[in-house]
Amino acid sequence: MKQLGEKEEHYLYDQLTAYCHSDFYPFHMPGHKRRLGTMADPFTFDITEIEDFDNLHHAEGILLEAQQRAAAFYGSMETHFLVNGSTCGILSAIGACVPRGRILMARNCHKAAYHAVYLNRLDVTYLYPETLEERKLYPDIQEYGEGERGGAISPEAVKEALSRDPDIRAVFITSPTYEGVVSDVQSIARLAHEYGIPLIVDEAHGAHFGMHPIFPRPALAQGADVVIQSLHKTLPSLTQTALLHVNSSLVDRRRLRQMLGIYQSSSPSYVLMSSMDQCIRILEEQGEKLFEAFVENLNFFYREMGKLSVLKVIRTDDPSKIIISAGKSGLSGREISRILREKYHLEMEMEAVSYALALTSVGDDREGFERLARALTEMDEEQKGKCGSLCSRHTAFFPQAEKEISGDGNFQYTAAEMTIWEAENAPQERILLTESAGYLSGEYIYLYPPGIPLVVPGERMDERVLQVLLRDKELGYSLQGMEDYSMKYLWVIKE
Repeated sequence: MKQLGEKEEHYLYDQLTAYCHSDFYPFHMPGHKRRLGTMADPFTFDITEIEDFDNLHHAEGILLEAQQRAAAFYGSMETHFLVNGSTCGILSAIGACVPRGRILMARNCHKAAYHAVYLNRLDVTYLYPETLEERKLYPDIQEYGEGERGGAISPEAVKEALSRDPDIRAVFITSPTYEGVVSDVQSIARLAHEYGIPLIVDEAHGAHFGMHPIFPRPALAQGADVVIQSLHKTLPSLTQTALLHVNSSLVDRRRLRQMLGIYQSSSPSYVLMSSMDQCIRILEEQGEKLFEAFVENLNFFYREMGKLSVLKVIRTDDPSKIIISAGKSGLSGREISRILREKYHLEMEMEAVSYALALTSVGDDREGFERLARALTEMDEEQKGKCGSLCSRHTAFFPQAEKEISGDGNFQYTAAEMTIWEAENAPQERILLTESAGYLSGEYIYLYPPGIPLVVPGERMDERVLQVLLRDKELGYSLQGMEDYSMKYLWVIKE
């Protein structure tokens, strides 16, 4: 019996059970949306490597067959199940293709790519994404530099970097981005192959590409050598399930398998592996029907959203990624997400300064799209008399940031002055974040999701970047990567 004043205990299972029996609708991953699946109670088939059930790290039987089935479905030479998510696929791919030396890497990659660079002590040449303004796309998410982080990598930038540095051993890009912006993978692959090096594509958010004409072409079909896809993000598979595809003789497959043995659990879950196999089965048997219904729902939703007058729904290269822009309202992305959650019981995937992001998949039903459409229509009507300048509201605390953030719409990463390995292992000191301008950072700083570092160890903090970080903190966004969860202190390099 609890004593008076004793803290009440909360158990994750109880909270999950209560939540999943509520009317909250998931416009977030995983792609099965808690409804599209064919699995029974996981406890009934949670086993280990027993007779007739193969071993993922030495697959010769049923698991080899399952992976070959996935390879045939996606059109790859070889496919590996990943039970540690796309993260272990990224670590393994970079470790296999660039065991030492230099990698040409997009600066807007997930933090896992930076961890691979650190673990292999690599030198990096960064590819900086095009701003969406340069591509004349999505002006409603330009205002705060968010378009810079979500932009594509241009083939011209790849060509220039490869011609300038003959020591580059692989190219690594993310396509699509979190918001659904794709790069010209075919042209980038062709350029990489001209120099005899592989292209690795983090296609974590594009496992559904190529399954209907409305979606972009998959990276495998465009010549990428290694592609990593998260099944759980956009398809009916359990969280933490992903695939790594190899489609090239430029990749050392023996070393790749060694890396997978290092970065994957030695006790891979049969629940997760069966989820991947079932996902492929569902796509083979019902995929055409499921995607036709999905596209019909998307078309319905975008038609309805064309009636908005204050808020704006933006359709990117991947229409399954729904960007709900603040538009002419006085709302922030965080406020949009909060209203949708609290008033309408619709849970978004991510909130940025000027927009909220809803992830959709074949797991969504018409009711979900109708609920979101009604909610946004009501919010739009309520905001008609409240139109204001979001920029003036949210940069008032930071006058210098107002010029840098709202002036040209670009977030400009600072140049690295040390490798990540050197920075993380150099003598460091802890100082106030507010006083960090001019120092070399010893830590990552990123917003999660999407987990793209705004600051990487070895990059010099400048006043402009600091103002952006302080603005995000002031608006209630959590700056992660720093050891100090209160976001007051930063470890920097002693110089």
